Amino acid sequence: MTKWEGKSKGTVLGYKIFVFFIRKAGIQSAYFILYFVAFYYFIFLKKSNKSIFYYFKDRLGYSYFKSIRMVFKSYYTFGQTIIDKVSISAGMRNKFTYEFEGDNILRNLLQEKKGGVLISAHIGNFEIAEHFFSEIDINFNINIVTSDLEHSAIKNYLVSISKKPPIKYIIIKDDLSHIFEINSALARNEFICLTGDRYFEGVKTLNENLLCKTAKFPAGPFLISSRLNVPVVFVYVMKEANMHYHLYTRKSNVKHRDEVGLLKAYAESVETILQKYPLQWFNYFDFWDQI
Repeated sequence: MTKWEGKSKGTVLGYKIFVFFIRKAGIQSAYFILYFVAFYYFIFLKKSNKSIFYYFKDRLGYSYFKSIRMVFKSYYTFGQTIIDKVSISAGMRNKFTYEFEGDNILRNLLQEKKGGVLISAHIGNFEIAEHFFSEIDINFNINIVTSDLEHSAIKNYLVSISKKPPIKYIIIKDDLSHIFEINSALARNEFICLTGDRYFEGVKTLNENLLCKTAKFPAGPFLISSRLNVPVVFVYVMKEANMHYHLYTRKSNVKHRDEVGLLKAYAESVETILQKYPLQWFNYFDFWDQI
């Protein structure tokens, strides 16, 4: 069984190499080098290969050979989103185009001046969202709630090359002090962002169907979001062709303190996005406990 270990692949050196090629030869040159990186992952990452192959074949119903092709394409697409993130952080925002769907929801939340909760997933490229949200409002501030400190060196490097103030992080702590930080951010009319699709072993989970199979989800994001008494929306930033991004916003209409209903609505929204962007599911572990 391959479970998520709380960290992702990659090194600061790898990021620096891509930044070098991006700056010297352009983003497309980095995309070309990415073919070799994706091929290496495709050949040698046996555990993640099994997990993502299961997703394509058993959850999406693709044929055996199509699923194999999609495994490689998945690594390549994931690498593209990383290159895009690095490029945009380094000041190349103008190289990309974008469109909003549901941006009126976010504008209305800003006008209400009580903040809100954004729940996303490890699909698409949500980490570049702030660079596009500034088009809605220059004071659009995001606080990402996370327990992942494994790759702080990479985060620090991205901050060092960023042309915009970095996204703020609220670290989940055993003493629950992160709850006070969340409330303070909401009081400043800022947005709290959580991801609802990964959990550490030993934490409380909730069960819900995703792609017609029951899976475990972290209970924390849905317990917190359903009790804050502020609007909750699902947000995804999805990569499309020709360096174009599509930002989707869906408002949750689940009643207060209904974490189970919120999770169900979230899973349904994730399914809708995956049906359109099957290659952008970036959970390379045994999500459904089947392997």
